[in-house]
Amino acid sequence: MTEPTTPEISTPKHCGLVAIVGAPNAGKSTLVNALVGQKVAIVSPKAQTTRAKLMGVAIEGDTQILLVDTPGIFEPKRRFDRAMVAAAWGGAEGSDIIALVVDAKGGIGGKVTAIVESLVGRTEPIWLILNKVDLADKTKLLIHAEKLNALLPFAETFFISAGTGDGLAHFKTQLAKAMPEGPWHYPRRSGLRLDRACARVRSDARAAVPPAPR
Repeated sequence: MTEPTTPEISTPKHCGLVAIVGAPNAGKSTLVNALVGQKVAIVSPKAQTTRAKLMGVAIEGDTQILLVDTPGIFEPKRRFDRAMVAAAWGGAEGSDIIALVVDAKGGIGGKVTAIVESLVGRTEPIWLILNKVDLADKTKLLIHAEKLNALLPFAETFFISAGTGDGLAHFKTQLAKAMPEGPWHYPRRSGLRLDRACARVRSDARAAVPPAPR
């Protein structure tokens, strides 16, 4: 007589969207690459090198985290720049979390303050990510966090270094815990560099640029 088999209990899946925003060279692309585990976004010391929204898929346990790496938020001087900034903010729409990445080494300047102020009133949970803590003045980290939270009470504040991995595991775990229950959007081993999608977004951004006056 055979023993009755116990039915397998499937663990509920979770999946959500995280929009990574911040000033140029805050370390957004490095953070996306570190969370995904491979290079999916352009990393360069030159600002605004991420010309299109690049999506990476990070896996943490039974959770899939869809990461939208937006173009650097900066003061637009050209028509194409204005279109890319609009695309950056568009990437934050409908996300489960907006993660604001700030260069802790660079401190809080006018660009960072302007971005924080522009986030006031948004309905998505907003997390503050103070990046490059390995290079920053440690005595000023809490001061930076307090000043930024005074401008906008962030739902969470993290101190990490995307370059060295400091604090990254904890940050990724907390992201996973915050994702809603739902089916995965991509296969586990996709890794996902969505070149075609990125090219399409860039094309759409160019199409959004109004024609130059004659």
